[in-house]
Amino acid sequence: MKTTNFLFLTFLIYLLGVSTLAAKESSQITGKITDQSQNPIPYANVALIDVGTGYLLDGSVSDENGQFLIQSSKTGTVKLVVSSIGFSQFESETFELKPGLKKDFGTVTIQDEMTGLDEVTVRSARPEITIEADKTVVNVEGTVMAEGSNALDVIGRSPGVYVDQDGIINLNGRTGVTVMINDRLTYMSAFDLANFLRSMPADNIKSIEVINNPSARFDAEGSAGVINIKLKKNTVDGVFGNIQAGALYNGQWLPNTGVSLNVKKGKWSTNANLNYNHYGNFNDLEINRNFSLPEGISNFMQESRITTRNKNLFFNGAANYEINENQNIALNVQASGSDDSDDNVSLTNIITPGVTDVSYIDSKNDASGNGSRIFANLHYDAKLDTMGTKISSDVDFTRMNTDSESLLTNQEWTGQMPTDVMNSQILTLNDMYYDIFTAKVDFVKPLKNGSIFETGVKGSWVKSDNNLDLSKSLEEGPFVPDSSSNRFIYNENVMAAYATYKGKFSDKLSYQVGLRGEHSDITGNSVTLQQVNNQKYFNLFPSAFVQQTINDNYQIVYNVNRRITRPNYRLLNPFVYYIDQLTTETGNPNLKPQYSTNLEMNHVVKGAYQFTLGYSETEDAFMQVFVQNDEDRTTTTYTDNFDKTRNANFRAIIPVDIKEWWATSNMVQVNYNRFKTQIGDDYLDASQTSFMVRSQHNLTLPLGFKVEVMGIYLGPQIWGQGEIAGFGWVDAGVTKSIMKDKITISVNGTDLFRTQVIKADVDFADIDTNFRQYRSNQGVRFTLKYNFSKGESFRVKNNSGSSEERDRLD
Repeated sequence: MKTTNFLFLTFLIYLLGVSTLAAKESSQITGKITDQSQNPIPYANVALIDVGTGYLLDGSVSDENGQFLIQSSKTGTVKLVVSSIGFSQFESETFELKPGLKKDFGTVTIQDEMTGLDEVTVRSARPEITIEADKTVVNVEGTVMAEGSNALDVIGRSPGVYVDQDGIINLNGRTGVTVMINDRLTYMSAFDLANFLRSMPADNIKSIEVINNPSARFDAEGSAGVINIKLKKNTVDGVFGNIQAGALYNGQWLPNTGVSLNVKKGKWSTNANLNYNHYGNFNDLEINRNFSLPEGISNFMQESRITTRNKNLFFNGAANYEINENQNIALNVQASGSDDSDDNVSLTNIITPGVTDVSYIDSKNDASGNGSRIFANLHYDAKLDTMGTKISSDVDFTRMNTDSESLLTNQEWTGQMPTDVMNSQILTLNDMYYDIFTAKVDFVKPLKNGSIFETGVKGSWVKSDNNLDLSKSLEEGPFVPDSSSNRFIYNENVMAAYATYKGKFSDKLSYQVGLRGEHSDITGNSVTLQQVNNQKYFNLFPSAFVQQTINDNYQIVYNVNRRITRPNYRLLNPFVYYIDQLTTETGNPNLKPQYSTNLEMNHVVKGAYQFTLGYSETEDAFMQVFVQNDEDRTTTTYTDNFDKTRNANFRAIIPVDIKEWWATSNMVQVNYNRFKTQIGDDYLDASQTSFMVRSQHNLTLPLGFKVEVMGIYLGPQIWGQGEIAGFGWVDAGVTKSIMKDKITISVNGTDLFRTQVIKADVDFADIDTNFRQYRSNQGVRFTLKYNFSKGESFRVKNNSGSSEERDRLD
């Protein structure tokens, strides 16, 4: 595979580059961080701060035993500053830092603390969730399931998040979630994003930020909110990293392996990850359709098995260079490749009123595809004064190519024996490429009264080209081009500007207000149909946040904003895609953006319990629509704009420590959804209250074993025209570290009781369809990880790229 060779060469060049870093004589600062009970504090930030300027000279992070080591070649009058989520900050007396110094601080004890106005820390056995004015941060480090799971799995365990069996991420009962990695948008379709997140080991993740109502600083894209994945950014003077290998068995053997490498010396900080992953499943699907004919009811009973296997290779490399104390430049490069295959075998029994014999359709759909993606980000930031005034800029470029081919073969006959068989074939070739260029500049100005003003501008330029070539064959005859073939070229330019202001009404009441404006210029050109669709529009997106401290045990966060979700590029293409002979999917060139207004009030009690109320109203909401043709007994699906959808939700997070060695985190979420729209000649007005319950248990057992068990149940719910029955499942994992934590062994089981079965009904107008689906979610995963290190741990600067455009590819 050419992509594999390219990634290997990229990784080799990266290794050769970082191997040139030189060593210098250094001083050594050591110690151990503990709490009041003398328990070690892992992952605490330890920094050497220059007393004269207040700038960070060097730093480290404590290990799992609370130990820290700082090796520094710098000089100056400094103080040691220790901080950790949920604890008060420690500052030492000043001392002279010079080459060759060896200083041991012994045991440094830090105190529990309720944090101030800007953030509230939620704690159970140890700090896990931090609530800020505009987001909730979930720490992933140290959990058992993170050791053997992937990024998509742990996202699904975050507050208010649910990932369905197609990998679609829902937040507070709503779709339209934007996913970021280290503050950069992922630029992928829902399908590609799900595969990518499955290929990313969860133990590379430091934390996940759940942003229900993003501020004006964020792109307005993503009506349901933003999920930002923060990767670990710890490096060492020398080499630090890990190598891991494992496999998942769910009826298929699905191996995965990866290596993480970090290097730091002087002003250079670099890191790289290379991961190879197989993902696959068996999708057992049963569909029962009833068609109303003048003679009576015609029934179609279809049983299918879809075998999916995806191979993914992903490389991520980043390098930071500190030009001086006030300036930093960084480069991030990502490259990925994938090979996909889907084999669908189905048999349909057809009962026709007035006809004695049953008819049959035996179908086989063999599909394969491959894709490649390259992403590059160049970042620069500078501090302009001692107050913290800062300017930063980002330039991003992304190119993505996908090619797919599918051959649908059908055999039709009547009666028990396959005689007088009629054969037909449908060949589909689909080539897509996308180029995305974005640039942005951000400016932050702290003011003398403690307020902060922030502003920025951004431009994005997108071009996509989608060529769908469809041809059909009857009775093994030649393939004849079909009129449904289409080439679609899409161009989108978005210019944006924003401003935010953060201040305080009083010591107990802080606020942040913002306004973002975006101008969109969009052209969709169906070359085959000679149809050109132009759209130009300007929108304002306000946001506001208020954080109120009632007392030391009770805080409230209020926020409100307006968001947009633009259609996935592919959905605007007026294509026709055959899922099987009876079911087609079509594009909709008239699809408009959806707009949502979101409100939320989050109550935090005793720093441990969250109670959240939310409301969202969406105009022109995207929904999948089913249309049935009783005459030829076929079903077509497409995405259309619903007039209006409403969502009201309540969420409670209740951590309970049963024993010192047994901590639990429990969540209950209740959603009310209402959908209203005109579909053809019929009007849909449907609503339902649904709920989700999740309980997660973490147990620390003798001999160093750690166990994590999680159970989830989703109650019955509606989604557009469909009604989905309730279902639940249980996952569990155990991990054990040996050889002084150099080797970690993990075993994780998913859907232990094989209960994650989806059942749904569509009973609207003339549609009478129900289906049952199970995707071999039951499985066991084995992971072996080896950690290697030489030198001090140090936290690398985290730079942000830009753009939200490729998140809408499909």
